[in-house]
Amino acid sequence: MPFKHIFQLALIAGILPTAILAQPGPAAPAPPANLPPYNARALFAPNFLDQPGPTTRTAGGAPGATYWQNAADYQLTASLDEKKARVAATAVITYTNNSPDALPFVWLQVDQNLYRPDSRGAAITPVGGFRFGNGARGFGGGDSLQTVSIELHGKKLTANYRVSDTRMQIMLPEALRPGGDKLKITIAYAFNIPEYGSDRLGRLKTKNGEIFEVGQWYPRMAVYDDVEGWNTLPYLSAEFYLDYGNYDYTLDVPANYLVGGSGELLNPAEVLTATEQQRLAKAAASDQTVVVRAPGEVTQTGSRPAGRGGRLRWHFRCQQARDVAWAASASFVWDAARMNLPSGRKALAQSLYPVESAQDTAWNRSTEYVKRSIEYNSKQWYEYTYPVATNVAGAVGGMEYPGIVFCGDKARKGQLWGVTDHEFGHNWFPMIVGSNERKYPWMDEGFNTFINILSSQNFNNGEYKEQGDVAGRLVPGITRGLLDPNQDVPYTIPDVTQPRNLGYAAYGKTGYGLYLLRQEILGPERFDFAFRTYIKRWAFKHPTPRDFFRTMNNAGGEDLTWFWKQWFFENYLLDQAVTTVTYVNQDPTKGALISIENKGQAAFPVTAEVKEANGKTSTVRLPVEIWQRGGTWTFRVDTTSPLSTVVLDPTKILPDVNRGNNTWRAVSMSN
Repeated sequence: MPFKHIFQLALIAGILPTAILAQPGPAAPAPPANLPPYNARALFAPNFLDQPGPTTRTAGGAPGATYWQNAADYQLTASLDEKKARVAATAVITYTNNSPDALPFVWLQVDQNLYRPDSRGAAITPVGGFRFGNGARGFGGGDSLQTVSIELHGKKLTANYRVSDTRMQIMLPEALRPGGDKLKITIAYAFNIPEYGSDRLGRLKTKNGEIFEVGQWYPRMAVYDDVEGWNTLPYLSAEFYLDYGNYDYTLDVPANYLVGGSGELLNPAEVLTATEQQRLAKAAASDQTVVVRAPGEVTQTGSRPAGRGGRLRWHFRCQQARDVAWAASASFVWDAARMNLPSGRKALAQSLYPVESAQDTAWNRSTEYVKRSIEYNSKQWYEYTYPVATNVAGAVGGMEYPGIVFCGDKARKGQLWGVTDHEFGHNWFPMIVGSNERKYPWMDEGFNTFINILSSQNFNNGEYKEQGDVAGRLVPGITRGLLDPNQDVPYTIPDVTQPRNLGYAAYGKTGYGLYLLRQEILGPERFDFAFRTYIKRWAFKHPTPRDFFRTMNNAGGEDLTWFWKQWFFENYLLDQAVTTVTYVNQDPTKGALISIENKGQAAFPVTAEVKEANGKTSTVRLPVEIWQRGGTWTFRVDTTSPLSTVVLDPTKILPDVNRGNNTWRAVSMSN
């Protein structure tokens, strides 16, 4: 299957990283006859990252002494009309202006307006539709705003606002003052839940009831930051850029429903039976999965409290988060287990899924996958910050939110591991490290794809190690992408990236690039220190790409600007070649002289495997600096017999577009 089709199918299925790593890559096409010439001065130009950042950020890539960011706290009350598939809600937002600027107006995001038939997103959706398209034709989507009011400087007023597509601007009667001034916004609204909402929310009918997966369900503050001021790119399909705050929310649903939501359930005694509470307590103390509601209990009336008037109100709290989402259904099987975090803190892994998905090769292992993924990444990078991690099976193929993810109900075996690991990996990028997804998806999708490689290599004694097989699975596909002249580079806004290229640019190339940086350039020890430094510096903050580049340069102790240029801003091709082998004074016992050439525009360190006729094998590693003065290099190897072969990149880890010239073989003199 052509590489671009792998990405397209993976996007549709919501399992793109799994597809990248688990599908055998096709043979790369032949490289162009004449590659663009190597230009050392262009690649190693000293001023590539010279563009100064704002004074709130240091030259070394850290938040500066004057760094600030605004905050938004939310109190949300919502009611689900399961028959109409409609949510009615009230949002009370407390917005804090920590900036040094007076704000005469504020911007909010009303994302449900994407599903209006006259939205910009609807206008740019291809006739045939695609994964991130809006709801079905004729669907009555969009936020219906009933009332909007504000409280500012002690005065309560009806808001003066206007809505433009997926953005809402409120003009203030007087400016929100700098340095901590607060604005309270109250909005009463309602919306219809699309059946398929851009693979971010939706509905799935099962034999025991409909599953509602609900995201982008309340007006959210746009980000006012120190780089661009108000970030007001419309919601066309690309993901999100959000400030942090604390959430308190209640969900009124039918009493026979189970609900999973971001954060901690505050009233379990009111919404769970005594049996469910006992089982949940057992799960919170168990490293093995404990069933809280079994498949056979789903249709039993006694498995749920009666509620009041057939309804129950679930109350959740999620702190230091940038968003919340939830799922609700009468059809859920529920199981859970304890997660053990590096600090000694415990958290809960849990899964909600329909009976149809309750198989040992499928969702019966979901909680195990959640637990192992989060425990690994917590130990390797930064401790998971939420009290609960919930995996929900439904119509959404793969979508992440703080503490909860939506994964396809038909995912099985390695596919389910891959999508679960990927979506929960997003709790590091962008939930903890709050980059701007709407402009730089590679800073979350690509970083997450990278950490997925390591977590898959380390899961369950290699059960799904093929998903972390970079040389065998990932390299051929990325190399093929590099040879596509119509391919986008990672440093491309997603709304500009061609849909068929998103998987390559935002996911695969970035994830693979970080793996190369770790394994071939910095080494694991230096890379891990630098990457952890980046996460720690920017946890719950808003890094830019140059903050990442500069942090890695400074903490890793290398000037990597050549790498950032060729990998994120360009699709330069790599072609390392062995050109000649001679011997010192024509005597193999005095050493061999091996000449190599860098024929493409990209450069990487060189690893050469040298074999002698007497069976001796040695490995030579040369730094990237050999290419700083030009595209040819000769190095000496101590030998005691003639060479039989010289192989560049013997592990095939580099994206070399022409492996045919990677190997030199001695010419046999026999007939």
